[in-house]
Amino acid sequence: MFGCLVAGRLVQTDAQQVAPDKFVFTLPDYEKVNHVVVFMLGTVPFPVGMGGAVYFSFPDPAVGQVWQLLGFITNEKPSAMFRICGLKAGEGGAHPFGMMAVSAPSVAQVGVSIESLELLAQQTPVSTSAVSTVDSFTQFTQKMLESLYNFTSSFALSQSQMTPNPSEMYVPASSILRWYENFQRRMMQNPNFWKT
Repeated sequence: MFGCLVAGRLVQTDAQQVAPDKFVFTLPDYEKVNHVVVFMLGTVPFPVGMGGAVYFSFPDPAVGQVWQLLGFITNEKPSAMFRICGLKAGEGGAHPFGMMAVSAPSVAQVGVSIESLELLAQQTPVSTSAVSTVDSFTQFTQKMLESLYNFTSSFALSQSQMTPNPSEMYVPASSILRWYENFQRRMMQNPNFWKT
């Protein structure tokens, strides 16, 4: 139902369901993370009139787990990017997750609580988590495309380095670059082009 992208390096789609309407992602080494993107997978929409409040929790030695409201996602806004590096200890507020144990001291959590859109509209996220002004889905897509190109480029060989192998198929790096540039151009023109 949900996914979580951590600073362009780790994508999680296996949220732990801790209650019928609550899901949690674990973020190891959260001290090294600046931003997280929470997104719907597109497989199961929210029920009509519902959305997901997104919370961040980190261990605070003085008070235990601290949960902070980052913002929300809905069927109309299926992804959002949040800045977590500026959050301060002790600034948590009311939250729906209760006291959940964390196994390691450097592990944080991102929680999604399914709530009514009316309730979501009344909540105020922590100000330091300011959602990026760039559409997070577009940004996620661009980062994913860059990652694909960088990954495939790491296997690049010149023709003189290649050894014939009839069972292996090779794709010119230039064709991947052309595809990347074309996809990026189409995303800039219409971020929803892929839906048609």
